[in-house]
Amino acid sequence: MEPLKIFRLLPIADEADPRWDNADNQGEVIVRARSAADARVVAAEAEDDFLDMDVAPADGDTTRTFSAFRDDKLYTVVEDTTDRHPAIGARAVVEGNIRPVILSTRQADR
Repeated sequence: MEPLKIFRLLPIADEADPRWDNADNQGEVIVRARSAADARVVAAEAEDDFLDMDVAPADGDTTRTFSAFRDDKLYTVVEDTTDRHPAIGARAVVEGNIRPVILSTRQADR
C-alpha cells in the first residue's frame, strides 16, 4: 500500500461570498490522500454526482468539477501532522460529514 498523508480541507471564504451560490459549504473535512491536490479530488469524489442519480445536467456530464472542495478560493488544504488519523489506509474521507448535494438549488435553477 502506498504511503499517504492526512489533509484538512477548511472553508476560507466568507459566508456571503457569491462562490457559495455554486456549491454548498460542507465545513471542515479530513481526508487521506497522496497530495493536497489529491485531497481535493478525494473530498469531491465523496459527494454525490448527478451521474450517480436518475437525473443529469446534460448527457454524460459530471458535476464533480463544481465541488467547492476544488475551488481554492472557497477551501484551503492543510497537511495534518497531529497523528490523530493513521496515514495507512485507502484514499478516503476520514472525518467530516459530506452532504449528498453538490450543486445548490440556486445554481441548478439558472
